[in-house]
Parts: sequence; structure tokens; C-alpha cells
Amino acid sequence: MTQPPPDPARYTVVQDFDGQKIEVVYRDARRPPDLGEDDDDPFARNGYLGYCPPFNPRTYEAAPGILCDQDVAVTLRDGTVIYTDVYRPDTDTPVPVIVSWSYFGKRPGDGMDHWNTQGVPKDTISLMAKFESPDPGYWCHQGYAVANADPRGVGHSEGDINFHGSQDARDGYDFVEWLAGQPWCNGKVGMNGNSGVAVPQWAIAALRPPHLAAIAPWEGTSDIFTESLYEGGIPGAGFQSVLTSLLSGPGKVEDLGEMALRYPLMNNYWRDKVADLSKIEVPCYITAGWSHFHLRGAFEGYRHVGTDKKWMRAHREFEWADMYSPENLEDLKRFFDRYLKGIHNGWELTPKVRIDVMDAFDCDYQPRRAESDFPLARTRYEKLYLDAADHSLSPEPAATPASVSYDAAEGIATFDMSFPQQTEVTGYMVLRLYVEAEGNDDLDLFVNIQKLSTTGEWLPTSVVGQPHPGAWGKLRVSRRELDEEKSTPYHPVLTQRREDKLKPGQIVPVDIPIWPTSRIWHAGQKLRVQISGHYIREDWFEPLGWDTCNQGRHVLHTGGEHQAYLTVPVIPPKYADGEHIYR
Repeated sequence: MTQPPPDPARYTVVQDFDGQKIEVVYRDARRPPDLGEDDDDPFARNGYLGYCPPFNPRTYEAAPGILCDQDVAVTLRDGTVIYTDVYRPDTDTPVPVIVSWSYFGKRPGDGMDHWNTQGVPKDTISLMAKFESPDPGYWCHQGYAVANADPRGVGHSEGDINFHGSQDARDGYDFVEWLAGQPWCNGKVGMNGNSGVAVPQWAIAALRPPHLAAIAPWEGTSDIFTESLYEGGIPGAGFQSVLTSLLSGPGKVEDLGEMALRYPLMNNYWRDKVADLSKIEVPCYITAGWSHFHLRGAFEGYRHVGTDKKWMRAHREFEWADMYSPENLEDLKRFFDRYLKGIHNGWELTPKVRIDVMDAFDCDYQPRRAESDFPLARTRYEKLYLDAADHSLSPEPAATPASVSYDAAEGIATFDMSFPQQTEVTGYMVLRLYVEAEGNDDLDLFVNIQKLSTTGEWLPTSVVGQPHPGAWGKLRVSRRELDEEKSTPYHPVLTQRREDKLKPGQIVPVDIPIWPTSRIWHAGQKLRVQISGHYIREDWFEPLGWDTCNQGRHVLHTGGEHQAYLTVPVIPPKYADGEHIYR
């Protein structure tokens, strides 16, 4: 990947967040070409996120039967003007509209010959689509308009770019209500998109715009601080910093990476970026990818939205291939037909939860299995105890105290057990450890839960042809404090409000949340707990990294008064008779 341009100048603006005055850091956005963009900047060229073509208001035929109202001005409540492209069927009959609200540029396809999206064949997505967004080349032919918005500060829209906070939510509210009043609209507005296009939907829907009728956040983080910038308390702002450097606009862009460095603990600035999910009342169709970093946020959204009209589909595929597959497009169309067109098509009979139970490589044990809720009601939580003496896992506590240590920067400790019978693990896991730092006052721990064959070979799942490291969890030990009100025995939640460093020789208990998964182990196959001081990639492709504090050695204690264990969500069969098992 081409390296981002050098760091620009940074600016600070004091803003009020629920009574707390905080200096917010901004940096210059890249300029659209007609506002002085540098032609030598490789990120200014077509095909990169944030690309913004010249301003050109017009209405034209974008494709047979599809009209585009391009660079249409929308005035927000504070007088700021933003711009949108609206693709709509060439008809006099009012239609519902689906919104793509994100910061990546509303017309990045200009000048490209096709979208190059990993896992999606050439020409699958039309050039009318925004990145990770509903494709007008499909939806307009189904009787929907698609509104590609450039939010505040993006492209030619006025102002500075703000990410996912209350200001962005208010702007989205205003945009939804403006769309509903257009003569071509039937008054029903929906939202859809994955990843960065999913995230803003939570906050906008929580404000309850009167004409927002349904949302479909497919794989969307719901707390950017907890689930991205400081996952498990370990700083990892590099990914967000690169995304920030790609964005174009006439003003400045909120510098999330720099804010993460200046404000490494939870405060009102970060709380402003967490939507009150309980206030979301519109129907929701949510998806989660078992391999994706949006996984936790998607399930938090499903579990905590304030509507009973909510559906979750958890799948093994990567987000882009999943979003544009014919089967999933047809499924989403049924959802929007029901709530944006009022068609009684039986959508309510759709199972509330559908999960892919993964096996190995690109094989699923069960696809789209119907369930009534998540976590599954029949879950049986079992403890597997770690024993450092022989690196084993067992249903029985380790009788003798033992310990194992490894180099904090490069080492790995593993603990294995074989399942005597076929076992399904679906839901949240928790790893309780007793840890000590030698030569340091803190530890960064990275955990993978892996599957091994009956002969001890690693059996990863494959996503877009790459081996996924396994169900994962992370923790900076100094941030081990749990939020007692939000935590459950199967899902600990960190407060992220303070740090508690370790003293020499101090052994502390920690509970590491493992993000949810669904996987089958056949008789004789092994479960492995992999613990390290670094992120173990093993060719996994996502460009993620963390700034660790590790030095010296990590010491893991087991047995005696330090009973370390993995809490596993075991799912019993729905029906069993002799050797016949139905799940």
C-alpha cells in the first residue's frame, strides 16, 4: 500500500462535551482537485478512498432507467451546506430512499473502470456505488433511490470532518428529514452499508428522525474507543490514522489517532462517540462477521437496541463479499420492502438470529442456522482449567501450582485439550489468568482460541483465501478494572477509566474477554489457547497493529490458589438419539 503523505500541521479547538471542556485536534484534509489538490499526491487519484471529483451539479442519466441528481445542496440546521448525489429510478412514482452516510467520498468511482474490492469479482459493483455502500445499480432497479452523502467537511461539503459523534448524528438526522421531503420520495428513509458506512447508523437512529423507517448496519463498530483505538486497553490508532489521512474536504479533519494519544482513557469526548443503543426504535437488520474487527460492536448493537424488530445474521465471509452476494441482496430487499414499502412479504418469519457454525478452512458445519436470540438460550458455560506444568487444558482444576514464562516481546505459551466427543462452541468466551510481569510494570496480552486436527495440525478458517488467527481477545493488564454494572460472567467489560500498574513480584487476576465465535470441534480435535505479548497474524491480511508496552518476561500462574481457566460456551444438540445428533 502506498504510504500516506507526511503529517500535516495540527490544530486544536476547545469543545464542550457534556460539561467537559476538551481540546480536539484537527489536521488539514486533502483538497479536492478544484480546491487546490496536489496532482502529484497519489492519494488524490481515482481509486483511493477519499477521492473527490470536481464539483459538477447536474441531473443526468447515470445508467438506463437511472437518473442521478449530482452535487445537490442540503442545508443543515446550523446553516452548513453539504452535498449529496441521489440516484433514483426514472419514474414519476415516489420511491423510498436508502442512505449511505460515510466519510470516504460520495463518488469515488469517477474515472475508474471497475471496483477492485477484495473477494468481489470485477464488475459486480457498479461505479455508482460508494465504498462499502448500497449499489444504485441494483437498488434503483428494485424501486429504491440511493442517496450518497458527503457529510460535513467531506468533499465539497462545508465545515470540518467529525467522526461518529453527536454533531455527526444531528447532521444525519437533518439529512434524513430533508430526503423525506423531496418530491420523488415516498417519505420512507432507510440506511445501509458495512463497516465505516455502518458505524454512523447507530448514532443517527438513536436520535429518532421521524422519517427514518429502518436501518441495516452490516458489521459496524458501536464504540470506536473500546473496539478499535483501545481494544482491550492496548493502543492501536494506526489504522484510524491512515484512514484519516485519506479524506478530502475544504477544511480540517478530526485527528482520531492524535486524540487517542492525547486522551488514552475514557472521557466525555469518547463517550460522545458511543450511541445510546437503547433509543433505537426502528427495525434493524444487523450482520456480524466472525472474522472481523467490527464483530463485538455488531453484537453489542443487536443485544442492546431498543426495538424488538431486530435481526442478526452472523457469517463466516468477509464483509464485502457478503454484502454484494445475490442471496444477501435479496434478503436485504425483503427487509426493506417490508419496512420502506409496507409490503407484507412474511419478513417477520425470518429467524431473529441466523449463524454460520464454522468448521475448518472454507467449510461450514451449518450455514444460517436459525436461533431465537444471542447468546443462545441453551448455552452451557463450562470451565477448562490451564495447567502450566504440561501446557494442558482440563475440565478439572489443576491440583499443583505451576507457572510458565515467555519473552514478553516474542514468546508464546499454548495450552491444549482434545474433545472426547463432538462439541460446539458458540458465543462469548472469557480467559481468566493470573499474571506477573518480570522486568516491567505492565503486560499486553494477545489471545487466540484455535482449532487443531486430531494429529495436532492447525485448522484455521479461511476468509478471502487467508487463514484467520482464531477467536481473539486482548488486554493491557493495567486496564484490567471491570465495569461491574455492564459485565456478566461470560462477557467482562473494561471501564478504561484508569491504569493500575503492577509492582515487582505482584500476581494479579485478569479476565480477558474473547470476542464471540461459532465453531464445531469433532471428536479427537483439539482446542488450543494461544497467549502471547504480540499480535499473531500468521498471514492474516488486515492492516492492524498495536503499540505494545511489553519488555522483560510474562509469567502465567496456574493451579492452587491461581486457578486459571477458559470459560467456554458449549451448545448442546437440539436433539440427540444414540449416534444421531441434530444441531
